[in-house]
Amino acid sequence: MLETQSIRAGYGTINVLWDVSINVPSAKTVGIVGPNGAGKTTLLRAIMGMVPVSCGEVLLNGAKVTGTTVWSMVGRGIALVPEGRMVFPDMSVRDNLTAGAFRRSRAQAKRSLENVFELLPRLRDRQSQLAGSLSGGEAQMLAIGRGLMQDPKVMLIDEPSLGLAPIMVDEIFRIIERLKFERRTIVLVEQNTARTHAIADNICVMRAGKIVTTATPQAMTLAALQRLYFSSSTSE
Repeated sequence: MLETQSIRAGYGTINVLWDVSINVPSAKTVGIVGPNGAGKTTLLRAIMGMVPVSCGEVLLNGAKVTGTTVWSMVGRGIALVPEGRMVFPDMSVRDNLTAGAFRRSRAQAKRSLENVFELLPRLRDRQSQLAGSLSGGEAQMLAIGRGLMQDPKVMLIDEPSLGLAPIMVDEIFRIIERLKFERRTIVLVEQNTARTHAIADNICVMRAGKIVTTATPQAMTLAALQRLYFSSSTSE
């Protein structure tokens, strides 16, 4: 479904990604873990076209989409749920969700809204509330719901548990589990190694802008993943 082939990308003259290759099969969840500064968010932004790729290719269903605009990537069915939620605080929950369906017809947007409310009933209850007044967990639900409004082929979810209380982390990962059950294709960037190991079909470990290990949870135990992660953290 989604693939990067030896891509390099960065900001201005500073390169962040070095020959990064990942393969995301249809209906699978690929987890990407690594310490702060490893390049995880930059990888998602490079896929979306938010950060220029200087070398290598991004492919969607086998077609090259390297250098495509964000607008075009959204049209091709890629949704980014960004780190830090980034909801529109002065807009209502409903209007935030509707903004996620800007490329869809009114009838399609209405169906998507009902699907999101079925998955995330708390958002239905708060649909008239300003997004800026939501709790962190509710704002994360809203960010996921906004991404789902376009009924994407691939969801890029960046650090969904960041800054959340444990009870809300449980709730967010129940939502991601439901999306996986619906056979959605997901790239999950997450620093919680235990949660990633439990939910991902394949795990990529990043360090200093490179993929250093790729394995299934069956081939790499949680203890082995955590040893690799923390050795990466202490080496940064």
